[in-house]
Amino acid sequence: MEPADHDTPQDGATSSSSQRTTDEDSLLLIKAVEEGNVDRIQQLLDRGADVNVCEDIGGWTPLHNAVKLGRVDIVDLLLRHGADPHRRKKNGATPFIIAGIHGDVRLLQRFLSKGADVNEYDNNGFTAFMEAAEYGRVEALRFLFDKGANVNLRRETTEDKRRMKKGGATALMSAAENGHTEALRVLLSDMGAEVDARDNMGRNALIRTLQEEECEDIEEIIRLLLHHRADANARGEGGKTPLMAAVERKHKGLVEMLLSQEGINIDDRDNEGRTALRFAVELKQKGIVQLLCVKGATICEDLIHIARRNYDTSIMEILRHYEANDQSVPPAGDWLPHSSRWGQALKSLHRVHRPMIGKLKIFLDIDFKIASTSEGGIYLGFYDNREAAVKVFPEDSTRARNEIACLQGCHGDSHFVTFYGSEISKGCLYVCMSLCEWTLEEFLVEHRVETVEIGEDEFSRTVLMSVFEAVQRLHLQGFAHLDLQPLNILIDDKKAIRLADFDQSVQCMGDPRAVKKDLEALGRLVLYVVMKGEIPFETLMTQNNEKTAEMSPDEETKDLICCLFSPGENVMNCLKNLLGHPFFWSWENRYRALRDVGNESDIKTRNNESEILKRLNSRTPEPSRSFYQWTSKIDKYVMKKMNDFYKTKKNPYQNTVGDLLKFIRNMGEHINENKNKDMKERIGDPSRYFQETFPDLAIYVYKKLKDTEYRKHFPLTQSSLSVPQAAGPVDLQS
Repeated sequence: MEPADHDTPQDGATSSSSQRTTDEDSLLLIKAVEEGNVDRIQQLLDRGADVNVCEDIGGWTPLHNAVKLGRVDIVDLLLRHGADPHRRKKNGATPFIIAGIHGDVRLLQRFLSKGADVNEYDNNGFTAFMEAAEYGRVEALRFLFDKGANVNLRRETTEDKRRMKKGGATALMSAAENGHTEALRVLLSDMGAEVDARDNMGRNALIRTLQEEECEDIEEIIRLLLHHRADANARGEGGKTPLMAAVERKHKGLVEMLLSQEGINIDDRDNEGRTALRFAVELKQKGIVQLLCVKGATICEDLIHIARRNYDTSIMEILRHYEANDQSVPPAGDWLPHSSRWGQALKSLHRVHRPMIGKLKIFLDIDFKIASTSEGGIYLGFYDNREAAVKVFPEDSTRARNEIACLQGCHGDSHFVTFYGSEISKGCLYVCMSLCEWTLEEFLVEHRVETVEIGEDEFSRTVLMSVFEAVQRLHLQGFAHLDLQPLNILIDDKKAIRLADFDQSVQCMGDPRAVKKDLEALGRLVLYVVMKGEIPFETLMTQNNEKTAEMSPDEETKDLICCLFSPGENVMNCLKNLLGHPFFWSWENRYRALRDVGNESDIKTRNNESEILKRLNSRTPEPSRSFYQWTSKIDKYVMKKMNDFYKTKKNPYQNTVGDLLKFIRNMGEHINENKNKDMKERIGDPSRYFQETFPDLAIYVYKKLKDTEYRKHFPLTQSSLSVPQAAGPVDLQS
């Protein structure tokens, strides 16, 4: 007899029907839980309904719904039938987290006993503790805190939301902005919640609450936060402070409460340059205007204009009354400018009443003009209460767009003037940046008659190092400057070199021609700095490259200029490579590099077949070289004593570059020994002695070995971003 076929059509139909019944029962189970029908729930579970079924839209399971209703009996029933206590909805919420919303301690205890993590969170970063704070469930907060909930945990959210600065809020913030006074009091007093924790936008509970329109019992909430020392000068959206937010709420009581706080900054400005008083004037809040004026808020002329436009004569009278008696602007003698050079003009500008242009205070008057430009001028100003140099353009200026693009691209780099921001008003665009004391040209003219220390030119090396690094960074950002000259290289009050004036800049990515123009200008700038401005830069710009290079006072300078004029194929990396040029080595570093090369075994053993000696001794040095017949240029006593070491071998030093490097190495190894004190007295500082005796040796060795493995002996140049104190006259206050 053949076995029965289990895939008969009849059996298949029965199985399919059974499955449909089970699926229908599972969906009915969700509905039964929502209705709280225990008998129906039991019946459906007995018939095989899926206890972990979830609806499509939010991913709610029967267990989630039972917790939402606060039905402990249904929760227990579902758990006995295998409901998963860790199942997450589509937003990542577990039944335990939802239990925090409901606040029933019995439910929270159930899920903790089933292995829930007291600090587990959903996709938006909410924990059960945070949900309890959000809904003001005080008993749940106490229970969860006792079970180890992290009171100061900040909401972890998705990467996309973090990029938009969403998330980061704490339970305290939730309780405060939802008006749950008792929950807030418990969090602060009993649980030590951090009152000034900040969300990902930098807001604390105080500013979040004041910017929450629907917050109930707000006066008590704010009183509690301030009592626990919340920062009353915190910032919210748009840079608004709690005081501004209180004014916007038109809530005089809150304004009074905030003004009573020690350290309140009554004249703080938001991102658009508005103060709390300005908000009050614009909103026609006479009582608040009066209160702010009594407390010493600064009254600017434009506030009276605003009141006049609003036909608000009562506020105009208040402002005029307190303007006449205004003590908020100190006498010039009480306010000290940061800048030394521009100090007197800044003190005058500080006293003058001017209408604010956003965050900018400026007066386009000759007394405050720094320099002329092709499209406007550069003026002193105050941007966000900082001393600033303000470049004025027509509003539609292409040059202004270039300037801003470069400044923003290089923002935060210490080689450039610092970009503060820009404002637009009445057809003018104001580009605001850090204020410097001198242009490089002004500095060199001011000090040209003073004596520069004879010897190592640390000043030129440091200035040009900073300029090279600045231009290199600019090129890496995809821009060419195209106006490199001493007028556009500034020295600030900390004696740091800053590159400025980018209004002629262009994007140069993939186009080396613009970069080559910068390199040629740098070549002339090198000579200008080394010569301390004795040759006007305008003169250098009219000369051809060959003549400019020939005017160099030394071989290092000449080679550096030639490299800039003829950068080869790798134009974009030219400056990066030149930052390791011997021009930028100190005398000590040059001496150390020569010693290290001379320590190569092939040089010490005079292995003339070695690669290094073939390169160094490829020809007899020309008579014009300082190291031609070098043995005759060393102090005779020292030369004789050094040769005495080889007397028995009858192998004295020869007039080759290799032997000179060996000599420098041996001298360095033995010069400080007691038996050689007499040599030390004659030589003095070896780095100075060899630099002055053989000034072109370092550049010769560099050019011979720079493309070989022996470049490992060359120093890694470290830039110093400020003008050295010991290099020439650098007293900017003289």
